[in-house]
Amino acid sequence: MNPSRFVSRRALLGGIAALPALGLARPLFGAAAAEAAQPAHAAAALNVMEFEELARAALADMPAHFGYIATGVDDDRTVAINHDAFAHYEIRSRRFVDVSHLDTGVKVFGTQWPTPMYLSAVSSQRAFHAEGEVATARAAASRSVQMMLSNVASVAQADVIKARGAPIWQQLYATNDWKVTEALVKRAEQLGCQAIALTVDNMPGRNNETLLRAMKADKRVCTACHVNNSHDPLHKAPAYAGLDVSRVTELSPSDMSWAFLDKLRKLVTVKLIVKGIVTGEDAALGCEHGVDGIVVSNHGGRDEETLRATIDCLPEVVAAVKGRVPVFIDGGVRRGTDVFKALALGATGVGIGRPQVWGLAAMGQAGVESVLDIYTRELKQIMRQAGTRDIRAIDASHVLRKAWT
Repeated sequence: MNPSRFVSRRALLGGIAALPALGLARPLFGAAAAEAAQPAHAAAALNVMEFEELARAALADMPAHFGYIATGVDDDRTVAINHDAFAHYEIRSRRFVDVSHLDTGVKVFGTQWPTPMYLSAVSSQRAFHAEGEVATARAAASRSVQMMLSNVASVAQADVIKARGAPIWQQLYATNDWKVTEALVKRAEQLGCQAIALTVDNMPGRNNETLLRAMKADKRVCTACHVNNSHDPLHKAPAYAGLDVSRVTELSPSDMSWAFLDKLRKLVTVKLIVKGIVTGEDAALGCEHGVDGIVVSNHGGRDEETLRATIDCLPEVVAAVKGRVPVFIDGGVRRGTDVFKALALGATGVGIGRPQVWGLAAMGQAGVESVLDIYTRELKQIMRQAGTRDIRAIDASHVLRKAWT
């Protein structure tokens, strides 16, 4: 990986003691951050990265909140690599193809999507905007985009579903108490969720240094957001309301095995997706154990510092699945060209994580809508250049992988 790209991305995300000798330091907190972003209408944004600066400004008085969405693990390098790795893939343009009419639609689990993008699970969205997940759901409704709701969302599932006006996917942190797992799944299914997305990449004990530094810079005592000023999601997330969580010691069980997945498969009556698969071996085993879909994900680099980008993991997962189930991907997707590359390498759908929250923090529902519109616009632009009239036409022949020099 080109070191200069890593430095610039770290400066963008962190800005905490970020190489001042090179003049790359950028403010993460305070008034200086607000001055760094130029106010704009949502429709005026040129790309989704602009919303990161607008979000930084909107959350200038709440540095811990911006730190929460910006953080990675250890040095934040996997966060950076997730995006930088897309630049390893070149797109082969084709000419003399009639691309005057494009079809960006895909069918997923029998439902027609207008674009291959979906909103991935991002927790605690009221930390970024007063309406939180409700505003995001309204944006998803206005653009007919599938929404995956975090298990630790800050708004009740029923309210989000009402705002979306259509079934959602429910992300699941199973916890290490099976009774809680059962209750979470049954509650989601009773509310009409189409799929349960079990997260398997969120191990206990992660080292979120950027978040910890942001928390030190934040002098507020936030009892409005956190019960007794605690960051424990079990006692603040509506999904766990009314459940006995007294025996829960881990949000994600560290002893999770394939036997656990078998047990969950018997419990779940809707589609069961596993989110966090990054190897062909696990993808093949997942299919053998009855999963309906796989998300290639490393939690956006928030939970692991493996230095392995999801786009680089995607080909081996697709090869192992052999078309048995749809494969999705998230992590580092910042351009419509990134979406195109993921589709060419075999993804059925592409999840949008941090950018949706940048848009939400900056401009609420309109910001999320603008983020989705930008991705769609850029995807159409590259589809024309590549000579692909529809999503089905995008395949591995349209990309080449080139190592950094």
